[in-house]
Amino acid sequence: MIRVESVGKQFASRSVLKNLSFSVPDGQITALLGANGAGKTTCLRIISGLLKADSGKVSVGGLDVARHRLAARRQLGIVGDREGLYERLTVEEYLTFFAGAQGLAGEALERALESVRVELELDSVWNRRTKGFSQGERMKVSLARALIHRPGHLILDEPTRGLDVLAARLLRKTLLQLRAQGTAILFSSHVMAEVSELSDSVLVMSEGVIVGHGAPEELMHLSGTGSLEESFVALAYGIKGTSHGEGVLV
Repeated sequence: MIRVESVGKQFASRSVLKNLSFSVPDGQITALLGANGAGKTTCLRIISGLLKADSGKVSVGGLDVARHRLAARRQLGIVGDREGLYERLTVEEYLTFFAGAQGLAGEALERALESVRVELELDSVWNRRTKGFSQGERMKVSLARALIHRPGHLILDEPTRGLDVLAARLLRKTLLQLRAQGTAILFSSHVMAEVSELSDSVLVMSEGVIVGHGAPEELMHLSGTGSLEESFVALAYGIKGTSHGEGVLV
């Protein structure tokens, strides 16, 4: 489980996160929604150990990220807003490097490489250098890197951005399989159909705080709307659609 407890973060005079609290249970997919600037990426980076919170606590698998950063990172797989590929390496070389950084060697390393190669359908690019890869190919390699050590927790920042239909379908299939295996998954997205299809729970952020939390159906009931998109707009922006497609402040 991922726990965020009373987390605050400020840059200069601007409070980006304000006493933020939520949890991501094992075996569930939780979506994090918010307008640009709501604090989503900052939140994900603090959970990942890439930023330090000014206040509060984040734990991953029971480990305090601030106090046990490396141990907590070993329990995380991270697909960030930048792929971070090494363009001179082949896919196999790239994944071997990151598997080694996670302590895998020998037969365990070979099994891990074979597993992600098959699971993410990487045969066609396995021996190619990553320079010039399509967005879908880059996503698959980034996801393979995140899963190479089989972490119990997975964080993804806008994972379907720029993907074609087949790559997006493969990503959704993989996330559902990981959920069934008990992985705690947290992802941010602006694609409401994707969020509705995948999410057990949705967190709506606005100006650094959670303004809505629940299953998609619960959020629609809470906001009195007929779709997740309308619910998000009502909660995040304070605008509720009318039957004529216009909007009113709520």
